[in-house]
Amino acid sequence: MTSSNGFSRRQVFKTSAAIGGAIAAAPLLSACGSGKAATKASGVAPKSAVQAVLPTYKPSSAVTADIPSVTGANGAASDPAFLSYPASPPKSVTGAVGNGGSYSAVSPIWGSVPAPGNSYYTAVNQALGATLTDSPSDGTTFATMLATRFASGNIPDWLDVPGWNVSSIQNFAEGVDKFFKDLTPYLGGDKVLDYPNLAAIPTGGWQAAVWNGKLYGIPLWTSAASIPGAMFYRADIFKAAGIDAASVTTADTLKAVGKQVTVPAKGQYAFEDLSSFLYQLFNVPANNGRTGWKRDSTGKLVNGYEVPEFLEMLNFANGLAKGGLIHPDALAGDSSKAKNRFWAGKTVITADGTGAWNKGDAQSGVAANPSYERQAFKIFAYDGGKATMPLYPGAGMFSYLNKKLSDAQVKELLRIANYLAAPFGSAEYLVSRYGKEGVDYTMTSGAPILTDQGNKDVTDTLDQLANCQSVTFNAGYNQITKDYAAWQGDMVQHAYKPLFYAMNISEPAQTAKASTALEAVITDVRMGRKSVADFQSALSTWQNAGGNQLRDFYDGIAKQYGTGN
Repeated sequence: MTSSNGFSRRQVFKTSAAIGGAIAAAPLLSACGSGKAATKASGVAPKSAVQAVLPTYKPSSAVTADIPSVTGANGAASDPAFLSYPASPPKSVTGAVGNGGSYSAVSPIWGSVPAPGNSYYTAVNQALGATLTDSPSDGTTFATMLATRFASGNIPDWLDVPGWNVSSIQNFAEGVDKFFKDLTPYLGGDKVLDYPNLAAIPTGGWQAAVWNGKLYGIPLWTSAASIPGAMFYRADIFKAAGIDAASVTTADTLKAVGKQVTVPAKGQYAFEDLSSFLYQLFNVPANNGRTGWKRDSTGKLVNGYEVPEFLEMLNFANGLAKGGLIHPDALAGDSSKAKNRFWAGKTVITADGTGAWNKGDAQSGVAANPSYERQAFKIFAYDGGKATMPLYPGAGMFSYLNKKLSDAQVKELLRIANYLAAPFGSAEYLVSRYGKEGVDYTMTSGAPILTDQGNKDVTDTLDQLANCQSVTFNAGYNQITKDYAAWQGDMVQHAYKPLFYAMNISEPAQTAKASTALEAVITDVRMGRKSVADFQSALSTWQNAGGNQLRDFYDGIAKQYGTGN
C-alpha cells in the first residue's frame, strides 16, 4: 500500500481488486478430468522446481524506513512505512541504464489516458537512456484486450498481465511459453544480483511468477502482507457512542455493537454487506478471495463451503440482514456507493481492501463529515478462539517480456526494470513515479506533490511494468501511516498460507457453472432473502454438479505437485 497524493488512482484499483478477491496470482484455465491427467500443461510446477528458479533475495539498504517491517507468522511481514520522503534521496542505480533502444509496452489504466510524449514520459526516458513507449489500455476492459492480443499473437515488447485477467486468456499456461521470454537464465538464483533493485523484491512475489517450472514474470506491488482486506469502523462514531472497539472480540460482540450504532431514524445503519470478508472472521478456509481447501481428520480434502463454520457464518450474516442492521441500499446490492455511505456515516462498519485506508480516503471522509476517522478492528475469531488471516500470493500483477527479444534487448529491458523498481525514498523513484521536479511535481512538507501538469501526465503506467515492494506512505497524514502500520504489524502475527498457496493452478472449466450457482444462493442467504436450509440444499447440488470433481482435481494436484506450503 503506497499512499500519497500522486497515487490516489492506484489505490482505487488496488482496493477494488481486493474487494472482489481479485488479487489472485493463480489463474483459471481450461482443464478437464481429475488427477494427474487434469494437471497436464496447466502451468503448475512442483515446489522444488519453483524454488530452483527463484531469484536470490537481497534487501535494499539505500533507504531506511521510519517504521521498519515487522516479521509475522508463516513468512508474513508488514510493509515498511515512511513518514516523509528523504530530503536528500540517495541513488540506487549506478552506470548507464539503456543503450538507446526503443520498446513498446502496454499496461492497464484506470482513468484518463495521458498524452503521449508528455513531460513525465520525457523525463523518464531521458533518465533511462532509452525510449519506452507505453500504450495504456482501459483497465475495465483490459482482459478483453489481452485475449485478443493472445489470439492474434500481437504481443508488445513489454506487457502487464493482471492475475485476475488471466482466466480470460485461453491456454495462458501454454501462451507464456509461446509468447514470453524465459527470464530464468537472467534472474534465477544469484543472476538477479546484477539488478539490485529487482533482487530487493521479496521472494513471495517471484514465486507466483513461475509457470511450467520457469521464471517468466516480473512481480508488481509485492508485499508479504497481502491479504483479502480488513473490517473497518468509524472511530469517531464509536467514540461519540462510548464504544471501545477493543471490546469487539467475537461475532456476538460485533453484532451487539451493531445494534448500538443502528439508528434508522437518522438513516444510520451498522453494516455494509461484509460479503466474503466474513471468511476470515469465521475461519472459513479461503484462497485468493474464494473458498479454499483443508484436510479433515481423515485426510479428505474439504472445501470452505463444506465446513461447519460456513454455516455459522451464513447464520450470522442472515441475522444481520433480517435484524435490520445492514443498510437497505447494501441489501439491494448497490456496492458502488458503499464508500460514500461510510464517509457520510450512513454505515458505521464496513469491509474493504487494505488499500482503502489512506490519505485520499481521509480527505473524502472529512469532506463528508469533518469528524471522520477510519480505523480497523484487530483480527479476531467469531467464537473468541484463535484468529487467523489467509495470505494472498506476494504479488497479483506481473509484467512479461516478448520472447522475440534478443539477448541484448532483454538485458537492456531488465536494466530499465531495475531502474523502475528503485526503492521508495531514492532519486530514481522520484523520476520514475513523479517525473521532473518543478514541472510534474514539487517537494512540499517532505513529500513529492503533483503539480496541475503532473496530475494530467503522471498516471499509473510505467510503474506497472516494474516497481519496488509495497510501502506505506501518506504525505501529510502521518497518523494514518502509524495506525495502519501498527494494525498490519499485529495482523501478520495471525497469517497463514492456505493449501495450494501461490500455485498457478487451472481449474476444470466445467466446475465454474456449479460454483456460480452456489454463490448466487449464498448471496441470497446473506441478504436475508433465503434461508440457511436453502444453502444446504444448494451445496448438495454443487457437490454433485462439480464440487466433487473439483475435489478430485485438487487431490491430483496435491499428489503430483504438493500443496504449495
